[in-house]
Amino acid sequence: MWRNTVETDSELVRVLGDLLVERGIRITTAESCTGGWIAKLLTDLPGSSAWFSHGFVTYSNAAKQEMLGVPAEVFARFGAVSSECVRAMAEGALRFAANGLAIAVSGIAGPDGGTLDKPVGTVWFALSGAGGSTVTKRCQLPGDREAVRHAAARIALQMAIDRVREAAS
Repeated sequence: MWRNTVETDSELVRVLGDLLVERGIRITTAESCTGGWIAKLLTDLPGSSAWFSHGFVTYSNAAKQEMLGVPAEVFARFGAVSSECVRAMAEGALRFAANGLAIAVSGIAGPDGGTLDKPVGTVWFALSGAGGSTVTKRCQLPGDREAVRHAAARIALQMAIDRVREAAS
């Protein structure tokens, strides 16, 4: 499960933005199930252009391939909701962010689309860059479509905060 270190979305973004400015890092997002929610939260903060680079909403597999370079074999072998897919998404997005950090998210927000192996609420995350190797994480999130997507956006932001803080240590 994930931990929440701040109360509101705007606080979370402010903490991340301050850390990114302090470290001279720019962030890029590659989103599927969140549909741009992470980028929206980031750009809600005035001045985010100082540390927000790109936002990719790659909802379809074709978009993930065309925009981020996710290999077709990843979808065939592992599916779009997998460690392998979000890793490729984050690494593809990182190419667009000099001195940057990329976060990628892909999941099943529901209400349909779940399977026994990947039930509704399954979300994969990846972080690439900003001084660390690419890491992936899977969460099983409760709630309806909106709750899953919102929680996923917040988890992604918290992961980015944690990575930037680690890079500084």
